[in-house]
Order: sequence, then structure tokens, then C-alpha cells
Amino acid sequence: MTTPLAIRDSSDGCTLPVRVHPAARRNAITGVHAGALKVSLTTPPTDGRANQALIAFLAEQFAIPRARVTLLTGANSRSKTLHITGLRADELRTALALSLAG
Repeated sequence: MTTPLAIRDSSDGCTLPVRVHPAARRNAITGVHAGALKVSLTTPPTDGRANQALIAFLAEQFAIPRARVTLLTGANSRSKTLHITGLRADELRTALALSLAG
């Protein structure tokens, strides 16, 4: 990762900026774009399905329940901000490093 992720601590967890590439060949974390985590999803961006797929994919990657991942901004955009409840920024960076290594 060349640009550091702009993960920020919040009162009950952290926020994670994400840049989504919908309708991709496979679901994958593909790097960092302007401080945001780049995520490719096979789901097309219709009727909020890509947003739900993003939440499910990241919850699985970080081994946390889906209910702890909330979309804050960017419902109709490729650039999104997610809130992860119960994880500090440093814990999320560790979980991300583990998911990328595995």
C-alpha cells in the first residue's frame, strides 16, 4: 500500500473510507486509492445491492458480524465511508493486514 489508509477512530469504533469497483470479476480488496480501501465486488450497483455486498464482504474479511458495519456516506457513489462498531483504527489495520495476508 503506497498511500496510508485514512482510518479514523470514533467514539464507539472507527470509520473506513472505501472506493468500490462494482460488477468486477471477483470480490477482492485490491489496494488503496487516495487514502481509501479499494474493493472490487461482483455485485452490480443497482438497488443498493452493491452496498449490502460491500458490508457483507468486509464483515467476512474482518471476522465481525454484519450488524457492526454501517454505511455512513456514499450510498449512490463509488466513494463511501463505513463505520465499524467495536474496532479501533489500529485493530482494523491489523485485521486488514491479516485478511490481505491470508
